[in-house]
Amino acid sequence: MPAESALRILHVDNHVLALAKPSGLPCVPDESGDPSLFDLARDWIRREYQKPGKVFLGIVHRLDRPVSGVVVFARTSKAAGRLTKAFKEGQVEKVYWGVTGVEPRGPEGELEQWLRKDRAKNLVHVVGPGTPESRRALTTWRKLARAGRGAGRRVLLELRPRTGRSHQLRVAAASLHAPLLGDLKYGASAALSDKSVALHARFLNLPHPTRGEVLRLECPEPRLDIWRFPPGSLS
Repeated sequence: MPAESALRILHVDNHVLALAKPSGLPCVPDESGDPSLFDLARDWIRREYQKPGKVFLGIVHRLDRPVSGVVVFARTSKAAGRLTKAFKEGQVEKVYWGVTGVEPRGPEGELEQWLRKDRAKNLVHVVGPGTPESRRALTTWRKLARAGRGAGRRVLLELRPRTGRSHQLRVAAASLHAPLLGDLKYGASAALSDKSVALHARFLNLPHPTRGEVLRLECPEPRLDIWRFPPGSLS
């Protein structure tokens, strides 16, 4: 688990803090009792800016524990309200990369699904339109690169969620018959060595809460072999 000093700061100003979340670290405190990105970020602010007492930090979105990438926190209540609204109203452009061992048919596509979450099992199912407690999910995808052959074949996907549903991209990949590497919950055949799911929040473009400009955030993919692809590998 990363120490506070190992936090990767992608952006910080008076209203926004953006961090690179490693896989395996929960975004917020949970029943495990493990350190969370929220705890580490708040401690970093307290030390970096010499703030005594309780430090405000607003949670405006989350990533699943085994997923890595850009996570944004609000440093003021004004920013928290405006960023939460931006995420809720679809004003935030989110671009994820995912690695699968099965190549989907076609170069790109769009999935419209109705998802229902089994909260007891923390599992999301695709159901028919209008099913009680279901929510519409819209995802666009395209292939970016490929590497390896046979059992070692890997395909890099770009996944763009147009809605913000729980496990949306993991279910989308599984629905393409191309479950993400390491995602045992949604059809992967084996776990990855670090227990991660090969899903990474690569880019995040969102309206800055006070500056009237778009904040463009980028988080390099993990330094693991499964994320290495030769250039021009789709040609």
